[in-house]
Amino acid sequence: MDPYDDLLRGVRGEGAVFDLSVLSAPYAARVATGAPLTLVAPLRGEGWLIRNDAAHRMVAGEAAVVTGVEPFVFADSPDPGPATDIPDTAPPADLTGRTVLLTGSYEIGGELARRLVRVLPPVLVVPDEHGCADMNGYLEFQLLHGRPGHQLVLDRLLDWLLVCTLRDWFSRPEAVVPGWYSALGDDVVGPALRAIHDSPAEPWTLARLAAASKVSRTTLTKRFTELVGEPPLAYLTGWRMALAADMLTERAATVASVARRVGYADAFGFSTAFKRVLGVSPTAYRSAASG
Repeated sequence: MDPYDDLLRGVRGEGAVFDLSVLSAPYAARVATGAPLTLVAPLRGEGWLIRNDAAHRMVAGEAAVVTGVEPFVFADSPDPGPATDIPDTAPPADLTGRTVLLTGSYEIGGELARRLVRVLPPVLVVPDEHGCADMNGYLEFQLLHGRPGHQLVLDRLLDWLLVCTLRDWFSRPEAVVPGWYSALGDDVVGPALRAIHDSPAEPWTLARLAAASKVSRTTLTKRFTELVGEPPLAYLTGWRMALAADMLTERAATVASVARRVGYADAFGFSTAFKRVLGVSPTAYRSAASG
């Protein structure tokens, strides 16, 4: 397991909102999902994703991720006329020559997912170079011809396409990746990062993390801080608190039980660390999340 796996596990579709739009040129469709993360994929045809005066050309097989709740436009030209809302009509039987656009919106409900969204640009477009579009035909079929249980199928398909798209984005040269992602491949920092993510509740000390990386404490601290942007134990605390925040939203969770699950022997020490990192007490965080 590595930090990327953990972050993507925090983004998961449950009753995700799908739209399949069939567009005929000329078109300038205003897309307003109101969600903090939206997946956009032309299943047929091509168009331009326009947001904040920046136009991104997309063709069938490519996928984009849009972050933030502001609307965007999908048009047949980088300089379209006034945008209009997509009409809520049944798709025509003949899709020849039309652009078929899939959008799937995600509500971001946990601290792990928010950590991921914070490192993404407002719009990212990924070409189909590693097979992410292989399931597009099946996606289109499920959306056009729903069968019993198809919402669950669509949730999982959307999860798959989103994970595939983000994984490919982080491997592209133009991607601005967070320090921890680059550090995964480092001989010194990578083993310590994986140790933290494999067993966050372990009683890690700087000495134990340095032993996992087979270097001195001084070497690990210097290299970890250079690549990740903070010392090892500070990163450990931040990651534990992100995990704890999501655990606190579970129905049967208590502050004491969550404290133990992330490596704290008592609730007081955990609560102090939680408030220092997230700005509110665990109890207040849970109340706000459940409200």
